[in-house]
Amino acid sequence: MTALSPTVADWFAAKGWRARPHQLAVLEAERAGNSVLLIAPTGAGKTLAGFLPSIEDLIANPMEGLHTLYISPLKALAVDVARNLGDPVREMGLKIKVETRTGDTPASRRQRQRFDPPHILMTTPEQLALLLSHPDSKRLFGSLRRIVLDELHALVTSKRGDLLSLGVARLARLSPQVKVTALSATVAQPEILRDWIAAPVAPNPAVLLNAPGGAPPQLSILASEQILPWAGHSAAYAVPDLYGTIKEHGTTLLFVNTRSQAEMLFQNLWAINDEALPIALHHGSLSVEQRRKVESAMVSGVLRAVVCTSTLDLGIDWGDVDLVVQVGAPKGASRMLQRIGRANHRLDDPSKAMFVPANRFEVLECEAALESVAEGAQDSETPLPGGLDVLAQHILGLACADPLDEDQTFAEITSAWPYKDLTREKFHRVLDFVSTGGYALKAYERFAKLRKTADGLWRIANPQIAQQYRLNVGTIVEEPMLKVRLVRARGVRKGATTGPIGRGGRMLGEIEEYFIDQLVRGDTFMFGGEIVAFEGVVETEAYVSRSFSDNPKIPSYMGGKFPLSTFLAEKVRKILANPEAWRVLPDQVREWLDLQNYASVLPDSDSLLVETFPRADKHYMVCYPFEGRLAHQTLGMLLTRRLERARAQPLGFVASDYALAIWCASDLGALIASNRLSLDQLFDEDMLGDDLEAWLDESALMKRTFRNCAIISGLIERRHPGKEKSGRQITVSSDIIYDVLYQHEPDHILIEATRRDAARGLLDIERLGLALRRIKQHVKHKRLDRISPLAVPVLLDIGKEPIFGEAREAVLREAAEDLIAEAIGTDIPTNQG
Repeated sequence: MTALSPTVADWFAAKGWRARPHQLAVLEAERAGNSVLLIAPTGAGKTLAGFLPSIEDLIANPMEGLHTLYISPLKALAVDVARNLGDPVREMGLKIKVETRTGDTPASRRQRQRFDPPHILMTTPEQLALLLSHPDSKRLFGSLRRIVLDELHALVTSKRGDLLSLGVARLARLSPQVKVTALSATVAQPEILRDWIAAPVAPNPAVLLNAPGGAPPQLSILASEQILPWAGHSAAYAVPDLYGTIKEHGTTLLFVNTRSQAEMLFQNLWAINDEALPIALHHGSLSVEQRRKVESAMVSGVLRAVVCTSTLDLGIDWGDVDLVVQVGAPKGASRMLQRIGRANHRLDDPSKAMFVPANRFEVLECEAALESVAEGAQDSETPLPGGLDVLAQHILGLACADPLDEDQTFAEITSAWPYKDLTREKFHRVLDFVSTGGYALKAYERFAKLRKTADGLWRIANPQIAQQYRLNVGTIVEEPMLKVRLVRARGVRKGATTGPIGRGGRMLGEIEEYFIDQLVRGDTFMFGGEIVAFEGVVETEAYVSRSFSDNPKIPSYMGGKFPLSTFLAEKVRKILANPEAWRVLPDQVREWLDLQNYASVLPDSDSLLVETFPRADKHYMVCYPFEGRLAHQTLGMLLTRRLERARAQPLGFVASDYALAIWCASDLGALIASNRLSLDQLFDEDMLGDDLEAWLDESALMKRTFRNCAIISGLIERRHPGKEKSGRQITVSSDIIYDVLYQHEPDHILIEATRRDAARGLLDIERLGLALRRIKQHVKHKRLDRISPLAVPVLLDIGKEPIFGEAREAVLREAAEDLIAEAIGTDIPTNQG
């Protein structure tokens, strides 16, 4: 067994602890010269396992300069880990400097860290890319011995993971002795992640370590006496139950899936908070000051509850949280395991969690998630080949630091796992794009960012390019944002204000530009836990004042919507197909499924149920693939094209995570019954060929996807010194360039990147293809004379008006009652609400 140094051994003894076997195994593997992937449950001491080799090495071999680089997917996690690592360092009396570097770190400290770095630096993938773009990166990272990648599963499936892999490959070249320790609690395919970390730091293989699991979690689904909604995502019906739950526990984390849901739930809880319990709000659009204030309050134990999004998903060590509540369906088993792990954050104590479904279909998904978590099932995504737009950004960043040798750069890039299969021809095309913009843009000097000099090396064309690169580095492309500043009201009549509060007030955070574009002066909305009135926009700031309103709007955000995982979708289909599994469901849901079985049929797990029925002056086709909203939206787009060719006169469609509804002027049921329309042909997977290509060619989605690729690749720059482009400016620029490339260079590297992104992200083509193969020759048609009970939720989504707050809940409830009455007619007794 690996021996600890006396200093560390005495510290463990003073705490009354013993080093866990997996912590010692990480230390042993690193001393043997291996990288390590440690998979361990929450509370198993992953953080200490990751840093124990650093502490031991710095005790045995004191040094100046950067020794360990810790990279986290979340700024909050980096700050939390730095705080938790600081305690043992101080208690051991070690002269080890630990600092953080994120976008929230003051510029003066970031500047100093480049020349006087700490021994251990906590940072993010974006800050690593920024540091690597400086000419002094060779000196900064030359002393580096270890890289710790925390919550690796949360990075490797995104473009942030591509950027990180390229950064690690560069670090391995600058410091050949460096080794990687990766930490994760939820990994579906550990061998792939082991290869991912080992690829750039060969020759020694990476060691895969699995820590034993802790106490199984205590899970439940909210049993509410309220009427379960048919559709919607607010879970407003459950707010009284949630408030009672908060009162019964010490500290509760309430996770939601979007920032809009967070704002709404927080306001709803405050509206009934008669006991003035300290309840806080935390999401990524709030100002850093507000987020840090909430985090500090959590650490000090003064909060009873925090409503939060994925900003607090990962690794935050709050041992006093005794309940996690998931409001809305979790969408994935691995994601839910991460969130559950925030409770009790101790290995030997069971975590306690409760699911709160927002609608009836979500009850089924929550039950599937509960079973999956109890089984310890994992459904995290598999890493994919790296993005070409990310590669273009990285190549430019390397050139900002040092002139590039083409052969060395290619070898370095292909040592990164996502780019291991990159061909020399494609690499050269990306390099040509960075240097000239490509064939169609070669005549424009502003796209020429690199030039090849007489010595055969590639250099940046001028120093301003490096400055621009550093302003725009990163792969997270959010919708254009405006800062939200609280200012003095200007006599607004719509929505009473609380009066003067001082000009140039505090910054509340950021909000998406398109939401503000919909407002007129005096409109009220929720933000940062307050109700504010819109006063106007000045440059990149939206001015708001405090306000009172009974019906404020809820800001909607384009990002943050999780897809239903394939794993959970399969479980939902199995629950539906097995009436024996309904025993655990609420009475309202069982009755709903019984009604469906009486009025129509239930979907089974291996086929696709297609219902057709007339309603008003239209004819509907509703199917239930359970493959997630993105795949269903793509299916709807392609099916309507085919129905047009079949002269079925489609008029529109709507998709949810669970179902797809299409309405037509023609009688679809009659067309199918008479064999003039074949469902097997309609749902044939060949729709992903020419139909998909034709639709992409004429859709706006390609332009929207191209915009993101153009921003990441550096073709379009959002930020310039002292100013930032508006969303409209970026859209106009990217649309013009797209039209030029599509017409004159359709095989341009960015057009290729755009097509791949659309297929794997916004359209979910791979998943749709698997679904179509699964149901091939297994499409079942049920012709009805009226809407079925199972179709009620998806039809509620048709033509939804932007109604907010309680008014929206009332409208949905009234519409649902009308639809279910229509579905069951007068011949079936029911007590459905």
